[in-house]
Amino acid sequence: MADTQLTEQKSWRAVHRFARISPQKARLVIDMIRGQDCNTAMDLLAFSHQRGAMLIRHVLKSAMVNADEQEADMGRLFVSEARVDGGPYYRRFQPKDRGRAHPISKRTSHLIVQVAER
Repeated sequence: MADTQLTEQKSWRAVHRFARISPQKARLVIDMIRGQDCNTAMDLLAFSHQRGAMLIRHVLKSAMVNADEQEADMGRLFVSEARVDGGPYYRRFQPKDRGRAHPISKRTSHLIVQVAER
């Protein structure tokens, strides 16, 4: 019987809860970086024109700093998990003609990014 060693993969994560962006818009950006190397992901987010890219870039940078504090090899980091969960949403009303009001949902998101070493 061969000795099998289980390699424990270390991972670090960062979360931005209650981000004021709708989950649908944030998922468009987070799908770009899933599975990418961290340096490549940072470049993709830096040159993306979407507003969610700035928020996700901060979360990715925080996860990378968490890994750096635990003395991880920064050259081998990649985005192992990136997801957007829907948060609560604020209900507002837009006044309309003849005393009516239309509801407006101001949606929030929870941005989760996890990095690991290859």
